[in-house]
Amino acid sequence: MSGYPPEFRESIKRVEETREERLSYTPPRMSDEEKEKLLHKFHPDYKKEAKRPIKVGASKGEYAPHEVVNLIEAHSYLYVNALSKGIEIDLEDPDYDVDVLVIGGGGGGATATLWALYSGIPRDRILLATKLRFGDANTKMAQGGIQAADREYDSPVIHFLDVMRGGHYTNNPELVKILVTNAPFIIKWLEELGVMFDKDPDGTMVEVPGGGTSRYRLHSAGDYTGLEIMRTLMDEVWNRDIPILEFSPAVELLTDDEGNVAGAVLMNLETGRYLVVRAKSTILTTGGFGRLHIQGFQTTNHYGATMDGVVLAYRVGAQIRDLDSVQYHPTGAAFPLQIAGQLVTEKVRSLGAQLVNTDGEAFVYPLEPRDVVAAAIIRECEERKKGVITHVGTCGVWLDSPMIEIIKGEGTIERYLPAMLRQFMRFGIDIRKEPILVYPTLHYQNGGIKIGTNAQVLGDGEKPIGNLFAAGEVTGGVHGKNRLMGNSLLEITVFGRIAGINAAKNAKHNHVGKLTLKHVYKWEEMLKQAGIETDRVSPMILPDYRGDIKYR
Repeated sequence: MSGYPPEFRESIKRVEETREERLSYTPPRMSDEEKEKLLHKFHPDYKKEAKRPIKVGASKGEYAPHEVVNLIEAHSYLYVNALSKGIEIDLEDPDYDVDVLVIGGGGGGATATLWALYSGIPRDRILLATKLRFGDANTKMAQGGIQAADREYDSPVIHFLDVMRGGHYTNNPELVKILVTNAPFIIKWLEELGVMFDKDPDGTMVEVPGGGTSRYRLHSAGDYTGLEIMRTLMDEVWNRDIPILEFSPAVELLTDDEGNVAGAVLMNLETGRYLVVRAKSTILTTGGFGRLHIQGFQTTNHYGATMDGVVLAYRVGAQIRDLDSVQYHPTGAAFPLQIAGQLVTEKVRSLGAQLVNTDGEAFVYPLEPRDVVAAAIIRECEERKKGVITHVGTCGVWLDSPMIEIIKGEGTIERYLPAMLRQFMRFGIDIRKEPILVYPTLHYQNGGIKIGTNAQVLGDGEKPIGNLFAAGEVTGGVHGKNRLMGNSLLEITVFGRIAGINAAKNAKHNHVGKLTLKHVYKWEEMLKQAGIETDRVSPMILPDYRGDIKYR
């Protein structure tokens, strides 16, 4: 029996009746002019009232969503909960003294940790600290695939052009060049570690298209690619016996008497005890801001995605970029409500599913870039009033997944989308026979901390901040204003590797001076001078769902 309520049946019937007609019709791709017009009218990023300029710090004047600015313009968690209360943080006798500290336990952190080890740092001189459990990160939740131009009809140059075009040419081209040229090596490295990518019987990797790509270059492991990559990276870290601190988020970075970063203060979530880590090199791989629920959107992100790394880096002088840009994945689950906002991978569309409205009309080319597709869905719901309304008043459109088996044959969904199939079968919805109701969901932090080509964090005047590196979603520049599918798993491994290598190199000749928290007191003074009066503290660490949140 279907898990959809009776009031959906009439719309589902119209979707079924139009399938034969849609087999020979796909909406045409939009021109650049049409895309810009659509984005400016319907994409949430273009709502001026949803943003404001930052009043303080290295990127003063930069615009960002109110939710982001609220965290940046907040008091230090450590200052409010310890320093201002006279609780002593013993900087003279650190709890840990290491060469490389990695903050964040997702794919970027695991990759950086491994490459610091491969670069000659002894395992007991590395420490990986993570907010939740090792591996609790968005990496595990990435489904569709990882891009790499490794076929004869493709090239890193074409991959480069796709990335730049998808990011509206606002990307840092030097970072994009590094991303695409390192991609084939990363695929080879991951496979050698044990990642089980999908392959044809002859051993050739299966590669499929993604939104905004001009070639088939997505390497996948079913629809749980991130989980498979994370499984493999975790095994390698564990097998190398590298020290890991779980449930220990960073609440503040440390600086030394020369102004360079010198480690971090962690907090044990179970005991509340503060831990001081002195480090010659520190790497931030803390991920993005999905749990801020910007503009009331549901999110695909894991529970700990609260923008901690951006906040910590900003307080020691890091510049940020593109934080005014948010990626709303076009296809988040809109029903059943128990999984609202969870990711419906782009791979569903790359295999042939079409986006249709309540009348069964295909209204957008399904593999346009994500921001364009998201805007088209919002237009269908808000302006054209052709969405499907749920019993709680939220809206969605149909992702016609049964088209996949009509086009590619029976068994395709079970083979290539097993996680999607299981997820909806739990609620009595068989996506081989019934469409999926979807609506855009907050998915990715396009912008973040500025980094150089060696993954070192940049401050005022693009000057590197001593001993501080970053990789992955916490950084900005690689994707510009919009990320293409399959480039997030690539980014965390490409730049995680670069951060690990360069942090190791830095640690070998670096000397850390006397530990201080002077920048925290300086930050508090800057807030006062800017006239910012607030009771907010950051990092947020974990989201608070005790209040009322109105979701879209």
